[in-house]
Amino acid sequence: MGPLKTVFLDRDGVINRDSPAYIKCWAEFVFIPGSLDAIARLTRAGIAVIVITNQSAINRGMVPLAELENMHRRMRQAIAGAGGRITDIFYCPHRPDEGCDCRKPKPGLIMAARKRYGIDLTRAVMVGDSVRDIQAGMAAGCRTVLVQTGNGKTAIQDLKAAGRSPDHVASDLNRAAGWILDQHE
Repeated sequence: MGPLKTVFLDRDGVINRDSPAYIKCWAEFVFIPGSLDAIARLTRAGIAVIVITNQSAINRGMVPLAELENMHRRMRQAIAGAGGRITDIFYCPHRPDEGCDCRKPKPGLIMAARKRYGIDLTRAVMVGDSVRDIQAGMAAGCRTVLVQTGNGKTAIQDLKAAGRSPDHVASDLNRAAGWILDQHE
């Protein structure tokens, strides 16, 4: 297996603090300590960072698409200001009951990114804080890292109960980036 080329990141609970009430505007968007530095370290190593996120608040009518785009623009600006780069953001606007192919745990968003950028998924890692994230990464053929921010502490128990386990468990995105960079070298 060659060096890593792409890291897929879930957004809420990995890059920024999650909320059971959804992140509905920039004022509610709070970076998890170390996440900006982690993305900058991955960027400096030549790894493409792509955000893969379920955003059902769109189709639930809780967040206008223009506000989601504003949050993503401002997130990218803050990451760039810290020396990082987000190559792209793929999001699923659908509610769970809509039965789409893009909502994690289905790998549709990862497959769309693979198609757009010609990504070798065997040389990619999916980093997430939920069972859905890890399942999507596994279904796409990526290595997986579960971070214990967000929903990560309950997700590890649920994955164990299901007889599945990520390739690595890290306390946060910064530690995950350290593991990823060790694998990359």
